[in-house]
Amino acid sequence: MQQQGGWFQRLLQAGRGHGGMFSALLWAVGLLSLPALAFGADVAPAAATEYRDIPYIGSRNLVWVVAQLHLLLAGFVLGVPIFAWLCEVVAWKTGEKRYDKLAKEFTKLLTSAYATTALFGGILLFLLISFYPKLMNYLTDIFFPSFIVYCLLFLVETATLYLYWYGWDAMQDGHKKTFHIFLGFMLNFFAFFIMIVPNSWATFQASPVVLAEGSDIARAWAATWNPTWWPVNIHRLIANVVLGGYICGAYAGIRYLSARNAEERDHYDWMGYVGNFIGVFGLLPLPFAGYWLMREIYQYNQQMGITLMGGFLSWLFILQAMLIGVLFLGSNYYFWLGITYRIPGSELKYRKSMLSMLIILLLCLGVWMTPHSLVASLEEARKMGGTHHPLLGVFGVMSAKMTVSNLMILVTFMSFIMYWRAGKEETAGWAKAAKALMSALLVLAGIAVVVLGVWGYFVPAIIRINYFSTSQVMIVLFVMLTITPLTALLLKSAKTTTEMVWGKMPPRAGYALVLNAIMVILLMTLMGYARSSSRVHWHVYGVLRDSSQYAFSPALGYAAGIMALNTFLFCMIVAFIFWVATMSDKAKASHS
Repeated sequence: MQQQGGWFQRLLQAGRGHGGMFSALLWAVGLLSLPALAFGADVAPAAATEYRDIPYIGSRNLVWVVAQLHLLLAGFVLGVPIFAWLCEVVAWKTGEKRYDKLAKEFTKLLTSAYATTALFGGILLFLLISFYPKLMNYLTDIFFPSFIVYCLLFLVETATLYLYWYGWDAMQDGHKKTFHIFLGFMLNFFAFFIMIVPNSWATFQASPVVLAEGSDIARAWAATWNPTWWPVNIHRLIANVVLGGYICGAYAGIRYLSARNAEERDHYDWMGYVGNFIGVFGLLPLPFAGYWLMREIYQYNQQMGITLMGGFLSWLFILQAMLIGVLFLGSNYYFWLGITYRIPGSELKYRKSMLSMLIILLLCLGVWMTPHSLVASLEEARKMGGTHHPLLGVFGVMSAKMTVSNLMILVTFMSFIMYWRAGKEETAGWAKAAKALMSALLVLAGIAVVVLGVWGYFVPAIIRINYFSTSQVMIVLFVMLTITPLTALLLKSAKTTTEMVWGKMPPRAGYALVLNAIMVILLMTLMGYARSSSRVHWHVYGVLRDSSQYAFSPALGYAAGIMALNTFLFCMIVAFIFWVATMSDKAKASHS
């Protein structure tokens, strides 16, 4: 493809064509967060035939850390507005002011987090231009029209955020409140497009669609609408909800542990409950979005899929299983603690159910984290008669892993429904029939998932992937989409038998909330590395080869160290943002 000037030249040319003010605007917004945003999620930074390096640290390591921090902050900034807006809508509809207070408390964090995200985006942009000028030139040539769109989206998003936050107290009555709700909706609307535009730049690197001819807009649109663009959009949207919910839960858990009076304990206990509720609500469909993404990767390029799931990156999915397993256990554990301590009398009713679910979760986790191959030496291979363990190898294949992952989702959904219904007595005449139907659906779904999983061992892989695994997903989704509204209808007329008691949760509940947030952050860093490393020695897969000294995927142990570092740094940044945002509250409390 013919190059048409570098990044700086293209921006300046656009600016000259539309006036000096527009040029300055492009520079200001570009330095905040332009295209580097998406490439930053990728571990192997972009490519070119010319590179620069930084002594001792290494250009790739520096870009990796800054990019991952930027991506995590962006996920937080895009996830929290969804969380806050939903809480404000609930307060508006139900009249419960505590939801409005919660929404305002977290919207306050956005102003600091927004600036920090833009700061890291600007740093990342400078690093990519400096270290990988030819790749940036190549991507600019393809995506320049979408850069302009991104600039405009960034401007309207910023204006909407300021109106939403600073107009909160002034827009609390009548039509003003309605307009404020509309602003919150528009904030999330613009945020969605701010997410999907740079996603196209990142997914283009893994599944490029390149046109040699046509207008700039036609080429940019073709590159944008690449095979993995929408799967990544949906996956990241749900992941941002999960991240926002669990980080809000972790914030509440820390504040709960440090609360000085009963009022604070009650408030932050309730806030932790809401955060965990939204986190789990997003977590349940998240594996399905990930499965869709993997299917699209396989369909686009089978070799890339094999590299991810069957090559050297396959061990990453064992780590992923461990992290997701801990996340499922932590979320269920928090639900069970809530049943025990918040709803007096319910612990005896549900104790056996909780024990059964714990056993199922642990067994499923054991299968999910079983590797397909455990061979450490040729001598071991000779003893076993092959590269796979005669027993454990059965559980190391995808048929088993898809089965247990769906079962874990079903069990967690049962905990979700169980906690929702605890302390309430259904009074509707059709309640018994509805409960019998829901129980039958759960049991039949579990049996169907297991039967399809076992049957998957005896059919070709293409049949299992296209029909059996998809059927398992559809069965679980059907159960969730059927039982959730049915439960809501039942509880609409239910009689409350035991009121929720807030502020009585043990300290380990706060620790569980913090653990869940850390697991989500680690998962995001791990999957960013996996997706990026699947391109191996390509910056743009099959189009632009990496010819630098970093034209290799880092070893898993080394990558795990960088992931842990990124997680620690992100937690410190978020803690600093929380601390700064709550300084005024502490000052008011000390004066009152």
